[in-house]
Amino acid sequence: MTTQTRIPPTELNGVFGGVVKVAARRMLGRVPDSMGVLAHHPALMRASMGIGRKVEALHELDGDLSTLAVMATDAHIGCSWCLDFNYYKSRNESLDVEKARQVPNWREATVFTPLERNVMEYAEAMSQTPPTVTDELSAALLDELGPAALIELTAKVAFQNMSARMNLALGIHSDGFADACEMPPLVERGAGSTSAGPTGAPSSVVGSTA
Repeated sequence: MTTQTRIPPTELNGVFGGVVKVAARRMLGRVPDSMGVLAHHPALMRASMGIGRKVEALHELDGDLSTLAVMATDAHIGCSWCLDFNYYKSRNESLDVEKARQVPNWREATVFTPLERNVMEYAEAMSQTPPTVTDELSAALLDELGPAALIELTAKVAFQNMSARMNLALGIHSDGFADACEMPPLVERGAGSTSAGPTGAPSSVVGSTA
């Protein structure tokens, strides 16, 4: 699927561009047009993908919880590229596909455990401007996860905020990896309330943290 970005894509050239194209075809079957947007700035693309791989490789936090946190961040911000990619990615990993489908509607869904809900609530609270993480929620997660996993959760949500917001600003939207993921994200309007917002879905074109 071709998406209209705010900066026209360019060709991925050189050794690095060749590596990116090979990796994309191996993982996705094709090279997303959106990767051509960042190809205008190879150094930035290399740096973003590098930190994305390093953050994704961390393992103090359970992998399923990590994916749920990343997808909850994407749904809240409205990054359809990120959601679409992570739904597609979850089908090849251990995350329950039905849970992946329900992330944008996690507050109403019945498939999540209390810990999973706390993790997604934390991801949403971190993604507010300004962040609205409470002492109570942080203490609950510290008790359930331990300090290292909570720090890792925080870092992964922070990196995903960078990736998702960058994609939205550049006009990078879903590339059609998983049509089932094209659901309106939930955007929190106030304490304890949510409403559907406009669709904005590796987790981002610049790096993956799931």
